[in-house]
Amino acid sequence: MWTPENRQRYDRSKLRYPTDLTDEEWALVAPLLPPARRGGNKRTVDLREVVNGLMYVLGTGCQWRAIPKDLPPRSTVHGYFDLWDYDGTLLRIHHTLYVLCREQAGREASPTAAIIDSQSVKSAEKGGARFDPSGYDAGKKIKGKKRHLLVDTQGLLMHALVHPADVQDRDGGVWVMATLFSLYPFLLKLYADGGYQGPVFREALERVCRSVTVEIVKRSDQAVGFEVLPKRWIVERTIGWLNRCRRLAKDWECRTRKALAFLRLASIRIMLRKLCQQSA
Repeated sequence: MWTPENRQRYDRSKLRYPTDLTDEEWALVAPLLPPARRGGNKRTVDLREVVNGLMYVLGTGCQWRAIPKDLPPRSTVHGYFDLWDYDGTLLRIHHTLYVLCREQAGREASPTAAIIDSQSVKSAEKGGARFDPSGYDAGKKIKGKKRHLLVDTQGLLMHALVHPADVQDRDGGVWVMATLFSLYPFLLKLYADGGYQGPVFREALERVCRSVTVEIVKRSDQAVGFEVLPKRWIVERTIGWLNRCRRLAKDWECRTRKALAFLRLASIRIMLRKLCQQSA
């Protein structure tokens, strides 16, 4: 919660756009971007402005063709976004910043506990052979995609997948855990809600992550109204953080890969601001 004492830590009024990177944030990102290719003419594109353009699209939710004229052309911004997603640059930046956030909090780089949950998001009015298929979540009555998140006990995003909304949580959760590829070797505990209970998820989880045990956090039958559930509130808060980026308000992307890239970019923005907040 903002107070007169800590408001200065969040003040971005002196920037050209509130989504622009500060000097401190750019100092963290710049060494992680790949250098220009050897040969040919010298690179003339300002990569900081490219990143600012990506953050503008992410934060405001504007169309690519609506990028302001004082930022690089949309073809340039989109081209670098596509390249950095394809060559794994966004993934490397995300993991590096994640380790720095863990170290800043005095924790080990690899967590031992995580929380898993999903978020169903309505898709925009689109379709056809060039679009990745969406699905219908009968429980939440949403036609679109489902974002499956794995976060640590600080609420930082560890891993994520995007898939059609008609995929059950227990099946999508197995996909998330199976694609970790030993990225977090000391993970031992997984907290989940009632959608992951049952032998199907437990047996599948044992096949892909033998060292991880799952604990189902259920809502009490005697509870009336809203109730804060242990551990589960952390991933719900992370979803709230991510939803501050208006590009994630709906599933606007034609390809699931692009939707995951924007989700990862939103997590990068969260971690940059955590690392660079100045004390009042």
